Amino acid sequence: MKVSYKWLKQYLDLDMPAKDLAEKIERTAVEVDSVKVAEDGLKKLVVGHILSMKDHPESDHLHICSVDVGEDEPLQIVCGAPNVAAGQKVIVALPNSRIGGNVKIKRSKMRGVESSGMICALDEIGFSKDVVPKEWADGIYVFDDDVPVGEPIYHYLGMDDPIIDLDVTPNRGDMLSIIGTVHELAAIYDQQPEIKKPVVDEDATLDAQAEISATADSKLAKTYKLRVVEDVKIAPSPAWLQIILWNAGIRPINNVVDVTNYILLKYGQPLHSFDKDKINGNITVRNAAKGEKLTTLDEDNHELSTEDIVIADQDQPIALAGVMGGFNTQIDNDTQNVVIESAIFDSFHIRKTAQRHVLHTEASQRFERGINPDGVADALNEAVSLIKQLAGGKIAKGTITASDYHPELPVISITAERTNHVLGTSLKLDEIKAIFDRLGFSSITDGDQLQVTIPARRWDIHIDADLFEEVARIYGYDNLPATLPTGRQTIGVLTAAQRLQRAVRQILEGIGLTQAISYSLTTEEKAKMFLMQSSEPTQLLWPMTQDHTTLRMNLLSGLLDDVAYNHARKVDDVALYESGRVFYKDSADQVRPKEVEHIAGVITGNLTNPSWNNHVKAADFFLIKGMVNQFIVNLGIKGDISYTATDQYPEMHPGRTAEISIHGHDVGFVGQIHPQIAKKFKIKETYAFELDMQALIDLPKNDDQYQAVAKYPSIKRDISIIVDSEITNDQIVQLMQKRGGAYLHEIRLFDVYEGKNVPDGKKSMAYSLTYVNPRETLKDEVVNTAFEKIKKRLTADLNAEIR
Repeated sequence: MKVSYKWLKQYLDLDMPAKDLAEKIERTAVEVDSVKVAEDGLKKLVVGHILSMKDHPESDHLHICSVDVGEDEPLQIVCGAPNVAAGQKVIVALPNSRIGGNVKIKRSKMRGVESSGMICALDEIGFSKDVVPKEWADGIYVFDDDVPVGEPIYHYLGMDDPIIDLDVTPNRGDMLSIIGTVHELAAIYDQQPEIKKPVVDEDATLDAQAEISATADSKLAKTYKLRVVEDVKIAPSPAWLQIILWNAGIRPINNVVDVTNYILLKYGQPLHSFDKDKINGNITVRNAAKGEKLTTLDEDNHELSTEDIVIADQDQPIALAGVMGGFNTQIDNDTQNVVIESAIFDSFHIRKTAQRHVLHTEASQRFERGINPDGVADALNEAVSLIKQLAGGKIAKGTITASDYHPELPVISITAERTNHVLGTSLKLDEIKAIFDRLGFSSITDGDQLQVTIPARRWDIHIDADLFEEVARIYGYDNLPATLPTGRQTIGVLTAAQRLQRAVRQILEGIGLTQAISYSLTTEEKAKMFLMQSSEPTQLLWPMTQDHTTLRMNLLSGLLDDVAYNHARKVDDVALYESGRVFYKDSADQVRPKEVEHIAGVITGNLTNPSWNNHVKAADFFLIKGMVNQFIVNLGIKGDISYTATDQYPEMHPGRTAEISIHGHDVGFVGQIHPQIAKKFKIKETYAFELDMQALIDLPKNDDQYQAVAKYPSIKRDISIIVDSEITNDQIVQLMQKRGGAYLHEIRLFDVYEGKNVPDGKKSMAYSLTYVNPRETLKDEVVNTAFEKIKKRLTADLNAEIR
């Protein structure tokens, strides 16, 4: 919001420099981006009067002008502007002057003719092309006749007015207006601004109700009002109005449209003007119908959504409500009768419409943040009065009201004791009341309490904490007392779950994985991959991009994107893990998803770099399974870990994927990414796992995981067996553990062989068994007895052949 310092001074007694005022605003209300004076850096620019003009003999577009600049003799200046003419009062850059962009103007010759200076266009002296009125966009600027010759131009173009650019936060939409800013500064400097209510001079012969009618859905437009002005004459606005608009960053158009923009700046109330004669029938505020289209004032075509609010006549939409008017009812040079609209539209719909159509306008910005209900009628009345003043015409009697909204003003109770406790102050109740009086909040003392009524223009205040902030702001943050720490400190303690999650990173990085952080938002297709439980996707109502529409229900798809990113940059060896939340919904009607902590990892290529003494092997199923196993062991979870072949994950290789369970609880899966999925992601052979971290956190754990080294020697026995190919290592290990006796300490598979000398359908497996008695030396006969039991059960239960 660009605020004119001179405009503020029309309401307030301000005698400090603009930069000091901006600093006060920043320390008390909202941030200030900048304070700029357009004339800074310019030099020797004056008003000149073109006495005569003739064509340049060596050019078909240049003109030789004799220009009076208030000196003894007129200057000869060569000018190529298409609209230059004798008798005009123009901007003249004298010799050795400085214009926009720090360009210095010198005496020169143009095709052999001496030129002593330059006749300037607005954009040449620093104005943005976006704010230059269209009548001056392709040529020089021409002043009104009453501007004195030879005077510096800055005052007559508003370039001596400091412009304070406020960075208004979403909760302070009231400051997106001059009046809102005046209220704020009046409270800061304890002044009483005089803001007059507009008086409308209506024409008794015209009845607005007879001219047009309107209907509105109050859910879409809480307030919707219209007024009619007839027999207007469209013309450029006077200089004072154009200056206010271009200083605020708005291009002047004509005397009707400029009035609506002026009111927007003054009241923060967006208005829109329709050419009444282009409206067919009466006006309706409704949702757009499917398939409807609208060409807006910027001449862009928009296919409307059924969520868009439109202003429509009986045939078609004529405006995109709260965002931009329609081209089909715009005010043009032939307009004679005008309908002015003032409304409060639903902020949610306006925000979505502005995003959907990429139309972020001054109007939509204010509707999104909120509109003062008490200013709707005043803004409309002042607009029609000003139109009559600048464009003539007759104001029809009465206001067409399709809907009206006057909120019940909230009353908040606070005490001096609570206020002082929060702020650290020692204010009395009367002093607090005086602060609210400065803010324009009515308040009543009730014993030790203050009942504060919040005006409608401050819709950001809801609870007592908001009032404490208002007291602190006006009292002055710099005046709040400073206190030293008491010295009593609390010791921060991590919860068991937090400690475990931190340990997770150490464990996985210790076994060779690197942490990755992926987006929580993905596509619906990727969100539905690798599902560990059935779930409905959670869609964003208004996603920023098509690749981030849905909350993820797995971590692996994000990690596969990371692998693809690395592969695309010639990085073939990738080992990553990610810890984060996934989002499940039991049904589509569930409002908020359930958040579950997961952990996942991927490996492709080699885990370590090859070197002369490190003969690496490419990642495979057993490497990733070993990592997962070690990870779970290091967490100290009680219970046996089991791996069962599964094909329930279509994105995983059906013959190289295992379900992981601990003591009967399913906690995740591990295996190879399906080749078709790998091809889809454009990655090489990749192995992955994903675990339900929340389930692992909830499972019982051993706090002490260490085992003391036995004092007594161990005894080893090796056994080689031939079994059916369908027999798994897990079956054999479980049998050995069950029948191996109390002293069987470790079982290690050290060889698997299929081929020559082994019958078809069979495989040879060799194990090393270690026995330890931690209390005394083991005897061979004890080990032999236990070992024989294992051999017997292998033969009986698994039909194994002992080699």
